[in-house]
Amino acid sequence: MEFVRMGIVFVHLIACCVAIGLVLTSDIAMVRRLLDSDASSDLAQVHLPSLQRTVTLALTALWITGIAIIAFDMRTQGLGYLGNPKLQAKIAIVALLTFNGIALHSAVLPALEKAGSLLKLSFERRMIAIFVGVISAVSWFYAAMLGVGRPLSWKYSLIQILAAYPALIAGGIAVMLFITAVAKSRTPVEQRDNEKMAAY
Repeated sequence: MEFVRMGIVFVHLIACCVAIGLVLTSDIAMVRRLLDSDASSDLAQVHLPSLQRTVTLALTALWITGIAIIAFDMRTQGLGYLGNPKLQAKIAIVALLTFNGIALHSAVLPALEKAGSLLKLSFERRMIAIFVGVISAVSWFYAAMLGVGRPLSWKYSLIQILAAYPALIAGGIAVMLFITAVAKSRTPVEQRDNEKMAAY
């Protein structure tokens, strides 16, 4: 049974790595296009549909393998295993990541695909896109940190383990607002006027 659990953990790890790699590379590509005034900001180059499908599959694999791992550990440790604050924190983050992913894939990504660029969205939609995108990026890395953070088990409360999460969200939003402000200031005046007309 140990080898079965090890195989499930391996698949769990691979799914997490695939999702984080895709999210990270797509975020870096988007930021580089925003900051490079000579580069096209067209998001078609980020391959949003394929990114959407792959991340969805990875998240589904994470849920299936994660539940299997919990079931295995409950067999050896009993129901008391569910009282581990680190486990509770990871489940909470992945649940938030799932709901955020639904919003990202059903509303934000289609709007970005239609607009072609983050800067071409209206202010309200741009803020929603930034908020949802930051939650996605921070949550994936936070979940990965909790996954490898064995020393956190039973040593800290749920509140302590999640204390850095809102700070990272706030910091990520602040960074993205700064980046979009810089990118907006570099946008030619004629293009900005067209974007304002499109927003109305």
